[in-house]
Amino acid sequence: MKSENIDRLVEAVTSEVHRRLENLKSGNQSHVVQTMLNEGAVRFGSTAGDPPPLHSQLAGMIDHTLLKPDASHEQIKALCEEAAQYKFATVCVNSSNVGLAAKLLAGTGVKAIAVVGFPLGAASAASKAFETLEAIREGALEIDTVINLGALKSRDYKEVFDDLRGVVEAAGNIPVKVILETSSLTEDEKIIGCALAKGAGAAFVKTSTGFAGGGATVDDVKLMRRIVGPDIGVKASGGVRTYDDAKKMVEAGANRLGTSASVEIVTGKKSSDKGY
Repeated sequence: MKSENIDRLVEAVTSEVHRRLENLKSGNQSHVVQTMLNEGAVRFGSTAGDPPPLHSQLAGMIDHTLLKPDASHEQIKALCEEAAQYKFATVCVNSSNVGLAAKLLAGTGVKAIAVVGFPLGAASAASKAFETLEAIREGALEIDTVINLGALKSRDYKEVFDDLRGVVEAAGNIPVKVILETSSLTEDEKIIGCALAKGAGAAFVKTSTGFAGGGATVDDVKLMRRIVGPDIGVKASGGVRTYDDAKKMVEAGANRLGTSASVEIVTGKKSSDKGY
């Protein structure tokens, strides 16, 4: 896609989103919500949301996560055993650990995820694409890649798009989630990041790495869902520690949750882990 076409797309999306958000703030909610419903968007946060899911339903939405750089093989094994026991959707690990996780999860129905360009997103586009290919070769069935924050803040939208598109193309039919690092972005940057991720063919947009001093918020999840509509997923990650946290994120529009407190969320048992 040409740079000028991307710039026009970003400008149009940003203007339209701001118009709709202003209508919501001015009290014209029913008209705006109906318009967005007609276009297929879901869960706006101006309604009460869906009925709270049961703990067992939440399990199938959780990416059970261990991304600490010092994670041992024993910890990865324990992570995979928990994921199989509680039937979590996936296990999310660094790309160096995804081969081990994939072997441990074989036959369990739980997928192995690798993060790419993690946690900074500042690696070259070529290295992200290569890391994606290597992770899939090792058994990754989903990829979580970090957006190029410097390019996004520089308004070099072609660089951002090409970076994301390179990962999506390298992944082939493997779903790609784009981590926005929302705590580091302005509202406009969140909107643009979502639009570029969707345009590049991502399967999900994701709030956070959990390593940048901020995590998922209800307001950010609502905004992200408004932007991407029902076509792709929204993953809330970073700071999702309890069942109540998880329920709020799902009601705001998330359909995937990234957390290291997965067992606590689905059982109510306290976790000693203070991580992701």
